[in-house]
Amino acid sequence: MTYSNLIIDAFLILRDAFFDAAMQPIPFALRDKRNTQDDPLDEHIAHLLQERLTNAICQVSPGPLINPDLVIYRPELCQGQPRNLLMDDVTRIVGIEVKKLERSLGGRIARASGMDYNTTPPCGNILVYAADGAELKIRGFYLFVAQETMPDRRVVLTALALCDGNILNEDFDLYLSIVGQRQKTVGLGSYGDGVNRNRPMLIFANPLGAQELDRTATVVVPEAQDDRVRLVYRITRRTAVGAVRDFCAYRKSTDVPVDWEIRTLHEPFPQPSARVSETQARGRFRVPFVVEP
Repeated sequence: MTYSNLIIDAFLILRDAFFDAAMQPIPFALRDKRNTQDDPLDEHIAHLLQERLTNAICQVSPGPLINPDLVIYRPELCQGQPRNLLMDDVTRIVGIEVKKLERSLGGRIARASGMDYNTTPPCGNILVYAADGAELKIRGFYLFVAQETMPDRRVVLTALALCDGNILNEDFDLYLSIVGQRQKTVGLGSYGDGVNRNRPMLIFANPLGAQELDRTATVVVPEAQDDRVRLVYRITRRTAVGAVRDFCAYRKSTDVPVDWEIRTLHEPFPQPSARVSETQARGRFRVPFVVEP
């Protein structure tokens, strides 16, 4: 039996759930947010995948600070298999992290030149754990969506890009160095009861910052052989040591005009105009008077 690419399956389910045949956003309702870490959109996306995947399971993260948000897998292709077989096979198991973005008043994607990844860097391979606690290295993907609220309080997604984590970062050693256990600095302050959690805050690329990926639905992966999708762009990125990495951007076949000409996008993700090694100082609170030295 031939098994389909789980990422293409997930992409097509989400594309059809959030956009109509003319690629216009479909409004939908979300429940109210319960607390800071709660995300109704993640829950809604998981429910869609759980309901519509026909021969795979979508399992949701058991907690708000656990990466990834979702794991999609075929139990019969994973149970009892060697770990190295699950590491790169996207027909068996994949992880998906959801990244939600808003728009500025001018309609541009927020944080276009780089977005926060909190305490976990993006990576094309990520860790999950088997039932016995054994580490499993699987392929990691990132779902970027632009969510907008309508006057009637329903919401729409005006952009969707499901991207291979390797287009953001392929350094698994960096990923491990940050997701592993870290030491807190304790005994701080005048009374010795202060703690520094030493939580890294990371910024990496935002694919929706690329004009070609905004206001549409796209899946960005290595080359895929699937008649349900059609190639629209080739994307190249150059690593810090000068190697070139190639990716392919696909859309649902019926979304692509017959006469579409495939273009190559070289480094399409916006970058800050200047990168410095120092963090920005805290803002200053000024009071309206002058004092003597």
